[in-house]
Amino acid sequence: MEWMLLPLKRYADFTGRSRRKEYWMFFLLQMIVLLVLGGIFGIAAAIGGSDNGPGPLAWVVFAIIMIVGLAMMVPGIAVTVRRLHDQGKSGWFYLISMVPYVGAIVLLVFMCMDGTPGPNEYGESPKQ
Repeated sequence: MEWMLLPLKRYADFTGRSRRKEYWMFFLLQMIVLLVLGGIFGIAAAIGGSDNGPGPLAWVVFAIIMIVGLAMMVPGIAVTVRRLHDQGKSGWFYLISMVPYVGAIVLLVFMCMDGTPGPNEYGESPKQ
C-alpha cells in the first residue's frame, strides 16, 4: 500500500527518480479507484435514471469521478516524469504520449524498461 500512496505524498514533485514498482502500483490504485467509482456510477444511473437519462445521484457520482481524475492527473504525470528520469531521459519525453496511436505505446515501453543502475543526472538510484 505504501508504494501506491507514495506518488500522492510526492504530489507535484517532478524531480528525482521513481522505480517501476512505484509507477505501476500507483497506476493500479488509479484503475481500482476509477473502476469502483465507475461501478457506483453505473448502479446510480440504473437505479435513479428515467427515460430522459440518469438521475441526479448519477450526476453527483460523475462529478466525483471527474474530481478524482483531475486530482490524480498531477501525481500521475509527476511519477511518469520521475520514471523517465530513472532511465536517464528528460521529462519532456512525456510529450511523446501526445502522438496519436504510437505515442502511448512508446511511453508504455519506456515505463516497462528498467532504470539506469547507480546515480544519473537526476539523482541516486531509487533501488538503493
